[in-house]
Amino acid sequence: MSGTPTRPRATPRRTTQIFCASTLYGAVTLAAALDSGCFGPADRRILLVTNNAAVPETTPALDEAEGFARLRGRFDDVLSWNEVISPLHPAGWTPRASDLPLLQRHLRRLWGLGDDRIELALESLQVTPALAVAQLLPDAPITVYADGLMSYGPTRNKIDPLIGGRVDRLLHLDLVPGLAPLLLAEFGAVAETVPTEAFTKCVEELAEAAPGPAAEGDGPALLLGQYLAALDLLTVAEEEELHLRMVRGAVARGHRRLVFKPHPTAPDAWSRTLVRAAEELGAELAVEHRPVLAEVLYRELRPALVVGCFSTALLTAHTFYGLPVARVGTRTLLTRLTPYQNSNRVPLTVVDTVVPPLERGDDDAEVGTEQLNDLVAAVGFAMQPKIRPELREAAVRHLSGPLAAHTRHHFTRRRLTVLGLPGGLPLPRHPKVRRLARRALRLRRALKR
Repeated sequence: MSGTPTRPRATPRRTTQIFCASTLYGAVTLAAALDSGCFGPADRRILLVTNNAAVPETTPALDEAEGFARLRGRFDDVLSWNEVISPLHPAGWTPRASDLPLLQRHLRRLWGLGDDRIELALESLQVTPALAVAQLLPDAPITVYADGLMSYGPTRNKIDPLIGGRVDRLLHLDLVPGLAPLLLAEFGAVAETVPTEAFTKCVEELAEAAPGPAAEGDGPALLLGQYLAALDLLTVAEEEELHLRMVRGAVARGHRRLVFKPHPTAPDAWSRTLVRAAEELGAELAVEHRPVLAEVLYRELRPALVVGCFSTALLTAHTFYGLPVARVGTRTLLTRLTPYQNSNRVPLTVVDTVVPPLERGDDDAEVGTEQLNDLVAAVGFAMQPKIRPELREAAVRHLSGPLAAHTRHHFTRRRLTVLGLPGGLPLPRHPKVRRLARRALRLRRALKR
């Protein structure tokens, strides 16, 4: 019996999800997002680990951290980006355009991707290594996840529309309830929060994997170090003084038991100086040397106070764990931060606005959610007026409003003047006068040198 020959059914393409992470905090955020259903089903899930330390060979990657084994089960494979591009550094390598077709085929073969449909979850899309991964997998839709306060700031530089247009959403922790992220909104990325309960549950898993000593009595004051000198935001001496201010301020508030959590790469001499300073003030300071997340310490120590500069951990302490928090040094950093577009500016702005000062004397005004959104939008516009021109209206509204005087330290007179915003100096309209003013400004700078 003859009939029309049947065509073989096409085999459905597999879906592989690739999650790129450089920190344990980021891996916890991804695990929480997976647990809460933020990602759809997949045939294979790969955690791509990048070690962005200055000397990766001497700094353990996140998959070597204590407790990582408890997160490992969320992924089918854990791969190393450093091994792929060795001996080059992840933060300094991007593929040349002429090499892309070759490297794209090589990567699919190396990771056994075949013709799988790829979905990417990346951090910090503006820079390598995330940017390089996006270029090497050009057909993959992108979810950007932000594991800190930088999600509330604008994209730090212009992104190729062929890459930015692939971003469909921004996953972030709800560190400041009611505050809308600015990151990648110019591409229409939809902001979506990772449930707080899922994040704290993953932190609980880490804490159970490497339990510390049980807390006794009232909790200590926990001091968070950031190593800002490594970012050229402070000198080594200035950052050491910042930590001493934390000690003095905590003792002045009546705390006699202190715990200092240094940045993993900070000099040991800082810790010894703080121990001596605490003893002179009649307090006892212990140094937490374990490479654990601050959130793990919140569960273990139940601190009576958490003190820091502008660490994201201040907001997780306050918002996720209900702990008292205090900031120190934000005003100094706001005046020193250069250029104005520095991506640390919005995290500084947020902490300076929503976290109370450790030391008395700062003139603070209470800022509501709507006013906070306008302030962050104003700072975001001043940082990136070409990327987010639509934020000008919110910037004018805030800088003309009742809180403008209280938040003036978040802006420079020069920046407001250049952008024609309230608070800036009036500019002469005649072209010749403006040329003379520019020449006078250049001469003034030359004389200062």
